[in-house]
Amino acid sequence: MSIWGSWVECVAGSPYDIRRPAEQAVSLSIEHGFSWWLAYGLIYQGWSMTSLGDLEEGYGLIAKGLALQRATGAVAYRAFPFMLMAEACGKLGRTTEGLNYLTEAEQIIATADDRHHAAGLHHVRGDLLKATGDKVAAERSYHQALSVARRQSARTLELRAATSLARLWRDQGKRTEARDLLAPIYGWFTEGFDTPVLQDAKALLDELA
Repeated sequence: MSIWGSWVECVAGSPYDIRRPAEQAVSLSIEHGFSWWLAYGLIYQGWSMTSLGDLEEGYGLIAKGLALQRATGAVAYRAFPFMLMAEACGKLGRTTEGLNYLTEAEQIIATADDRHHAAGLHHVRGDLLKATGDKVAAERSYHQALSVARRQSARTLELRAATSLARLWRDQGKRTEARDLLAPIYGWFTEGFDTPVLQDAKALLDELA
């Protein structure tokens, strides 16, 4: 399991595709004493579980992997696990805890110049703020995610942010604005239509049509 490949599966929202490689990474890392790989294997295994509804156990695995990652002193990909932890917190209704993890991730991004994770951070923050009822702050975070993703030409991340913002606007009765935002971004894609991110966007567009 490569870290890059696993990151792609997370961004695409594919918990089924990542689970088996993550479990294999955990098993092999325990067998051979690879602490760094074990940390990320646990984190991705936990993310898969929380995404599939096994919230508490998945949260525990991410926390265990995050603690191990801290202990290794690794620098690469440090911010992303904090974002996955924040996402898990959101699923469990622990929004304050999740926002605290994002604050730590933001500090890592700033100090380690790990800016390719910035769009995802703003997106997760938007989800957490929306869950608290602060729709204005949530919309601001989604716009930040869109802006960063566009600057980085990260189209999957842009689609994720646009889908969340469009869903927020739909709930506020801004159906035309939601469709006009999402449709052209979805229209860029020529493949990957079986991935959860594109399926989610397509379902929302069909509803807004």
